[in-house]
Amino acid sequence: MDAAVNTAPQALSRGTLIEEPGNGRVEIFPLDPGEAALFTLCRDLFENAWQDLVFGILIQGAAWEIRAPGAPKRISLLDGYLTVDFGVWHFHICIGPHLGTRKTPTSPELARIRRTSRAELYRLLGPDDAPMTWGLRLFNGNGEQQMNIFFPNPFLTDEGKISQAPDWSRLAIWDRTRRAALGLAPDAHDRSAKGFWHP
Repeated sequence: MDAAVNTAPQALSRGTLIEEPGNGRVEIFPLDPGEAALFTLCRDLFENAWQDLVFGILIQGAAWEIRAPGAPKRISLLDGYLTVDFGVWHFHICIGPHLGTRKTPTSPELARIRRTSRAELYRLLGPDDAPMTWGLRLFNGNGEQQMNIFFPNPFLTDEGKISQAPDWSRLAIWDRTRRAALGLAPDAHDRSAKGFWHP
């Protein structure tokens, strides 16, 4: 590991600060990775905020930034898998106990790997430690990203262009999700950035 990269969490009054290669400083807020909590959270986001979310996977070397084509036709849970079905396409994420079928049962080790083991709200911080990006990340039992949901950004338009002035009302989903999942009130620190910065 590069000695200049500190990946050890540091406690902060607001969240936990880590340094991620390629992302810079990230403040994370761990969530309950249990099936019930994740199903409730994801169902709420995709039922009530689908039109404002961009989601996919954000890993080094790939960023899938997807918008829903419309409201989900169905959000369900079967054998530990959350399914969000938009009609023309859908996705599955294993968020709970996964057994497989009677004919083809899933081994405990494979079930452990597939299931979400870490869930977190996060915000990427700029050089002045002000938040620049807000979202939700899920990771499987191997620490691989399952999904990234990018919440609306005050510095970006719906088309992904940089705004002339920040629109702080775009933090409504972040504020609502933090309150529902963590019991945290809106944070003035979220509104402290002076402009957009990307690592």
